[in-house]
Amino acid sequence: MHDEEHGEDGQHDQHDERLRRWRLALGGASGGEGTGHSLTGTDVSIDAALGALYDSGEGTGSQRGAGLGASAPRVARWLGDIRQYFPSTVVQVMQADAIERLDLTRLLLEPEMLDAVEPDVHLVGTLLSLNRVMPDKSKRAARKVVAKVVTELERRIAQPTRTALAGALNRAARINRPRHHDIDWNRTIRANLKHYQAEHRTIVPERLIGYGRRAQSVQRDVVLCVDQSGSMAASVVYSGVFAAVLASMRSLKTSLVVFDTAVVDLTDQLADPVDVLFGTQLGGGTDINRAIAYGQQLITRPRDTIFVLISDLYEGGVREEMLRRVAAMTSAGVQVITLLALSDEGAPDYDHENAAALAALGVPAFACTPDVFPDLMAAAIERRDLRGVIERAKA
Repeated sequence: MHDEEHGEDGQHDQHDERLRRWRLALGGASGGEGTGHSLTGTDVSIDAALGALYDSGEGTGSQRGAGLGASAPRVARWLGDIRQYFPSTVVQVMQADAIERLDLTRLLLEPEMLDAVEPDVHLVGTLLSLNRVMPDKSKRAARKVVAKVVTELERRIAQPTRTALAGALNRAARINRPRHHDIDWNRTIRANLKHYQAEHRTIVPERLIGYGRRAQSVQRDVVLCVDQSGSMAASVVYSGVFAAVLASMRSLKTSLVVFDTAVVDLTDQLADPVDVLFGTQLGGGTDINRAIAYGQQLITRPRDTIFVLISDLYEGGVREEMLRRVAAMTSAGVQVITLLALSDEGAPDYDHENAAALAALGVPAFACTPDVFPDLMAAAIERRDLRGVIERAKA
């Protein structure tokens, strides 16, 4: 009997919880319209926070929220409320929705707002788009937000990137025609054991394996050419952080170029990824051809160069010339890779015709998530087939 009562109580609690969730999702008057469920306690405040964003100005007649209006203090309080009631991932979604639905971009210029937000990659992208119109006091607050996100991204990606690329560079450095003092005898002997001559009690090495030039020398040149049009905001943020990590490796010579209709070389700022990001200017048109032309000038060792174009491929410049430049680079031995995005979101909207034209030139074009990028660069350094990495990026 007690078990039956306990089961009925559990079912009743689950039913009440479902009604509560539906009530919070659907909104309605305080009497619980549509569900028959009335909110109490903290749920009233949660409902008000949701209503301020999702019921504002839609003419539904709902009394759930009166909107956020254009008051920075009120928005700052709302940001504090949602951080109290929801996990960080949900807060980030609600912030992005608030910026889009309620046109709060202007309020992000207020230091009070910047102190209240939950920092994330997309918020950094929005702040960078406001960089040129941001007053100095707001820029100082914005740098703190950007620095917090950059620190978190570096913690997440720096070590896996350095580990993957260091291994690839070491493997790529083993040359097959080394000078005598560069021969790695241990690996050479293991590789030639099948050529052991019993009668002479010796190994005749058919293939010599060398150490190659060590970490003091630059083994690969990397040119990152990044589209900074508005749709590429998250990719710009990740590219800036990855470029700084690559630049910290002595065996790589890393250049970073960002572009819209103009081209900006940020290579000399790579010691500080926050400076890199504030050197970008999100928004505007796109001239991929001009950017590639500039990138070509940075290439001095074609067969040791990896050129990574990060763009949605919507070309506002001369398409035919852009394709000719890519073909010329690949013919010279440059390893060219096109990333449609470098972000957590996967494949964006992109120009399929240009992607197909690049694929016909032997240049893969695909979206890449940050966790796959180290493997991609490692494969490129070793000149391995990239199809396995591409499939993983698409998965």
